[in-house]
Amino acid sequence: MGRMGLRDFSMLLAWVVIVVYFASAEATFLSSRNLAQLAIELSITAVLALGMLLIILPGHIDLSVGSGLGLMGGLAAVLVFHLGWPAPLALVVATGVSVLVYAGMGIFIARERIPAFIITLGGLLVFKGLHWLVIENSTVPVSAGGTTNLYSLLTTYYLPPFAGFALAGGMLALLVVLRIRSYRRRRAGGYGVEDAEMVFLRLLFAGQLILLFVLVMNRYQGVPISALLLGAVAVTVHLITQHTPFGRYLYAIGGNEEAAVISGIPIRRVVIGAFGIMGVIVALSGFLQTAYAGASTTTTGQLMELDAIAACVIGGTSLKGGRGSVIGVLFGALIMATLLNGMTLLAISPESKLIARGLVLSLAVWMDVRLSRTSGPVTLTR
Repeated sequence: MGRMGLRDFSMLLAWVVIVVYFASAEATFLSSRNLAQLAIELSITAVLALGMLLIILPGHIDLSVGSGLGLMGGLAAVLVFHLGWPAPLALVVATGVSVLVYAGMGIFIARERIPAFIITLGGLLVFKGLHWLVIENSTVPVSAGGTTNLYSLLTTYYLPPFAGFALAGGMLALLVVLRIRSYRRRRAGGYGVEDAEMVFLRLLFAGQLILLFVLVMNRYQGVPISALLLGAVAVTVHLITQHTPFGRYLYAIGGNEEAAVISGIPIRRVVIGAFGIMGVIVALSGFLQTAYAGASTTTTGQLMELDAIAACVIGGTSLKGGRGSVIGVLFGALIMATLLNGMTLLAISPESKLIARGLVLSLAVWMDVRLSRTSGPVTLTR
């Protein structure tokens, strides 16, 4: 974890100001129902942003994910609604297609040395056109005749209260295991370690946040299944980036590609692997977004690539690569989701929403450039 700096406090302050403003402007903002909806919206934005983290770390960018998630969500919806496929099979097939497509883009970027900006910009246009062709420019629901299936349950199923508390206990136990493992590895390697009291306080604070989340969700219908998917993706990406050679390679390539080549890091395979993982995350984000909307339409996923990039940059990920963390991305996604949820609740016009999203992205990039000059590199733990 990185040391607290000016960026961390400024982002926390910004989020508090956003929450206070919307809570004072609309009384239902802090209602249990709206907070549950916010949790689902956060899950969608954060899952996509975590995938974007894996692309940005080695110094690349992906502008196609918004159109890509619309395409994959629409493909699964067509398979279920029009062709009568079982929902689990449709989701698996769409995920497989997504992995192949994104790994293919990774091959062009890594082996042909084509800038990711150009390849993914082309992907944005191609995927958007294919999405419209697949759904035939119409609205395709995720279930037929009002019946529920696995697809529709992704954003409509909530865990019962007792399961939520069991989940909280399991997550806290996992955090303790990971912290102890990191502590032992650093100590065995001769690196500096935190005081036991500080480790305990961090775990206590994390446990309180998890318990508070479960309590708030249980006031409505329980913890949404989408939040579980977000937790699974966050833990997986954290383990990849912090506890595997592949993750260390991502940071090394983004930090200094020439040095990574000299060190013998398989840059091509790492970049292709990152885009392949992104394919899985794009498909999952597409399923969540489509299920949340109840149907696939021509606007599904529109501009969501910008929300994912903004969440990464707000959370401290450098657009040049080599710096970023899962915790930071989650917090950046929380800011974006809170902002969008509040504006929707206040019925702010679409044009004003676009202006706000653009300003947030611009300010986040400005802060990345400005604060990185004084804060120095982020210290990571293994």
